[in-house]
Amino acid sequence: MIETLNTSPSWDASHMPDLSGRTAIVTGANSGIGFETAFALTRAGAHVVLAVRDRARGEAAAARMPGSTEVRHLDLADLASVHEFADTWSSPIDLLVNNAGVSVDKPGRTKDGFEILFGTNHLGPFALTNRLLPYISGRIVTVASGAHRMIDEVAYTSRPDLSSRQGLVRAYGRSKLANLLFTLELQHRLSKAGSQVRALAAHPGLSSTNLWSGINPVARAVFAVYARFYAQDARSGALPTLYAATQDLPGASYVGPDGKNELKGAPTLVGRTPTASDPTIATQLWDLSEELTGVQFSLTGQEDFNPA
Repeated sequence: MIETLNTSPSWDASHMPDLSGRTAIVTGANSGIGFETAFALTRAGAHVVLAVRDRARGEAAAARMPGSTEVRHLDLADLASVHEFADTWSSPIDLLVNNAGVSVDKPGRTKDGFEILFGTNHLGPFALTNRLLPYISGRIVTVASGAHRMIDEVAYTSRPDLSSRQGLVRAYGRSKLANLLFTLELQHRLSKAGSQVRALAAHPGLSSTNLWSGINPVARAVFAVYARFYAQDARSGALPTLYAATQDLPGASYVGPDGKNELKGAPTLVGRTPTASDPTIATQLWDLSEELTGVQFSLTGQEDFNPA
């Protein structure tokens, strides 16, 4: 599935390698960047599993795709749903794309009582990845965000404040910071276990998708005006994810647009904040996530799942 790194400034989905015979899972694949990611993967020959909350919308999305698809129910805001998805999985996975995420206009909780943004955007993907890890043989790509940059201090020790009392925007940024720290620690653990699986992160820049449909109407209107001048469409927003999934990049790499402020442009390797690069904080977050979800890293002392 990996091809030699293509550094062309015009890289797009047409540069992807042939993915025939490969299986990919894409969460939140019924719309936006998730849909465009799944669409491009099917067009390249992969069998794509659309892991979605709304099965009917997932089926409608799958019907628009040019290749082999399957739709399965998954609600990342409900750990029981994550476990059900994993419990019914029994075949090899070449690529897992943790794409699904939420943005909300009022505080809320997941079905397990976690702050809605941290629970859905981080704890759900954390649990899903670790439950599926024995079946994964290729890549894990987690979709983060430039919003991680608004969080410069964070601690995950001794029952940290994971509420949204400091505002939903900061809570969203914290959940996206967690995506990067998760990827960093996951790659560390994979390497330590001798696994050839690579964990990477990507962000779509500023993309016009329905992720922002959950924010309040005034903010949504302001975003719509701003997006007309500075945003890119969902198809372009999916390119960093596809680049991370198929190019020969080191584990823990972070891919985003190469334009000004990483708002739009062709996919390339991008930087992250010192906080998002801190291995100590990443380990603290991992330990806390295991405690909160009850799910642990599943490759310790084991070999990768390899059906061959």
